[in-house]
Amino acid sequence: MTSTEEQTTPKPKIAAAERGPGPARYALPTVCGSTGHDMRRYQYPAYSFGLKLGSSIFKKDVSPGPAHFIDPTVTRSGKDGTPHYSLYSRSKGFEPFRTPGPGSYAPEKSHPPNEKYAPSYSMSARTRFRKRDSTPSPNTYSLPTMLGSTVPHSNSAASYSFPGRPTTGGFVTYNKTPGANAYKVIDPELTARKAPVFSLYARNYMPGDATKKPGPGAHSPEKVTINKKAAPSHTIGIRHSEYTCPLIIDVSD
Repeated sequence: MTSTEEQTTPKPKIAAAERGPGPARYALPTVCGSTGHDMRRYQYPAYSFGLKLGSSIFKKDVSPGPAHFIDPTVTRSGKDGTPHYSLYSRSKGFEPFRTPGPGSYAPEKSHPPNEKYAPSYSMSARTRFRKRDSTPSPNTYSLPTMLGSTVPHSNSAASYSFPGRPTTGGFVTYNKTPGANAYKVIDPELTARKAPVFSLYARNYMPGDATKKPGPGAHSPEKVTINKKAAPSHTIGIRHSEYTCPLIIDVSD
């Protein structure tokens, strides 16, 4: 047997690899609709909900829809002559002319036409022509004050002001001698012996081993089973594949 025949020889199939589908794999044909309907059952007629075509190849539909309502009172010769009534309120009638009575007149308030009487004046507002008069009133004028040095018709005493000190010219500009506080006191450590100075820094540690050592609580002597007997312990492993071949070490010739 050549190497080519060894490559083309089919391998035997394993029964575990040829598993069939479960019960949920199969499904009966539907009895709803017209597509894939069960042929063993009676199929009722099915109708579709199509779309309205915008225009036809024969004639375009331009008829009005149900919302186009024609008023029944309008005919081909105009509106009909049927009387119409409205639910408005009653209109007000025309009031007759009211003639004044005798008590409406006051003849005692009018003077006789041929009799003299004293003149009468009214307290009305100023007319618009008098508003143009710009003559000042008496309270516009006032007498000059008697305080201060600006009295024109009287002698006044000497007056002094309190202005600020000038910054240019005079005694202030040429005599700017510094005061006692302008000089800084010399540090005595510059001329005398300086005392020791200490700073507040952090604590310095001596160099050494900085590794972390375990304490007494870090050890578990009860878990050591090298020098004494221990109870059997079992682990919860995983499920191995059924195609895995067991490891056989001792092979008989």
